[in-house]
Amino acid sequence: MEIIKLGNNKGFTLLEILIAITILCAGLLGTATLTVGIIRGNLTSSNITTATTLAQNQMEDIIRAGYTGASGKMENYGNITEFSQYKRVTVVDDNKPATDMKTVIVTVYWDSDAHSVVLRTILAK
Repeated sequence: MEIIKLGNNKGFTLLEILIAITILCAGLLGTATLTVGIIRGNLTSSNITTATTLAQNQMEDIIRAGYTGASGKMENYGNITEFSQYKRVTVVDDNKPATDMKTVIVTVYWDSDAHSVVLRTILAK
């Protein structure tokens, strides 16, 4: 009778392969979750940058118009050329914080008013 040695067999057992696949899947799932989070963060950053630029452009227009030309304005969703998913509201308060001063507040909303960016300045005569 011949004795066969099992210790010299080369290769992987089914159990080792299943454990390796489980570990690999856990790593890939973590990577996929991280990727989704990064994509959402990039979208949020893009929206904030666009809203800030729209607010800054409006603020510069008001500053260019000067104290006497400053006036409030509302641009609803779809009214801003090339930026239909944003709404811009400009409020000008006379004699605030003091006489002969105007407080200008430009607010840009997106995502059905769920998010916003606000810029403020004061104009004097």
